[in-house]
Amino acid sequence: MLILRLFSELLPLLAIGYSIGRIKPGYSSQIVSPLINFGIPVSLMGLLLKSGLDWLLLQALTMAFLAIGLLIVVIRLSPSLKRRIGSRSLLLGSVFGNTGYFGIPVALALLPSHSLIFSIGYDLGATLLVWSLGPMLLANSSSDLKEISVWNFFLKGLARSPASMGLVGAVFVQLSPWTDQITSFLWIPSRIVIFLALLIVGMRLGAFQPAEGLLQSNLRLLVQPSLLIKLIFFPALMLALSKGFRVSTFMCNALVLQAATPTAISVLLLAEASGQDQEVAASLVAWSTVISFVTVPLWFLILQ
Repeated sequence: MLILRLFSELLPLLAIGYSIGRIKPGYSSQIVSPLINFGIPVSLMGLLLKSGLDWLLLQALTMAFLAIGLLIVVIRLSPSLKRRIGSRSLLLGSVFGNTGYFGIPVALALLPSHSLIFSIGYDLGATLLVWSLGPMLLANSSSDLKEISVWNFFLKGLARSPASMGLVGAVFVQLSPWTDQITSFLWIPSRIVIFLALLIVGMRLGAFQPAEGLLQSNLRLLVQPSLLIKLIFFPALMLALSKGFRVSTFMCNALVLQAATPTAISVLLLAEASGQDQEVAASLVAWSTVISFVTVPLWFLILQ
């Protein structure tokens, strides 16, 4: 029943977005910029205030940092994996999931309401990392980072991260005397942003042309190792870490489902911004999104 609810909430929005993307392929680019600069911070503020700011959020964020960092180290230290995932976009796409656009709706559909804080904690940690480490990893070390230190680049990316702005905004609201009123006011806009995000994922899928995207065999073969890591190995790693640290069942379920989300659309946006591996990133986002409609319900059944 819960899986049917998931499909009933996600598939119509993705289908509408896909239809729009087929008719007007470039329309999503007009929505992405304001969504990143304003929509995502507002949405995170609303979700954070709704779930509450406490140590459980920090615990989930720390688990996200640990799992993502560990997987990056494993990929970089393994000669076989490093050879198969040579592209930096593939590396990012193997570890960063579409938690905000896809994972939060999954959590809302499949998990009890008190598990939302763990999903948001993971999303916050992953968003902070992808918008701070992502530009640094995709930068050309001989030019983009020539005149500034790595740490300076990291801190600037962290400060500009939509997750950072949403967290800072939520803290300020939490300290104000109007917390309940603002939380109630932001809840509906937060859900609207999530719906828009799903529409954008659908529009991105609809904008792909057969020769450039899903049907191009060399791209499909290139992204296969990343698909296996993102949709199978990474959730299994998160499950093992959760059991190892003996976190609660509610947190474990939330973290594993967030880890099982398809490749983040932010990886595609970062690839486009840097001018590197756009087609590879687009193919990985597309294939992982399609396949995740099978793998995410399977992980949910495994967790039961």
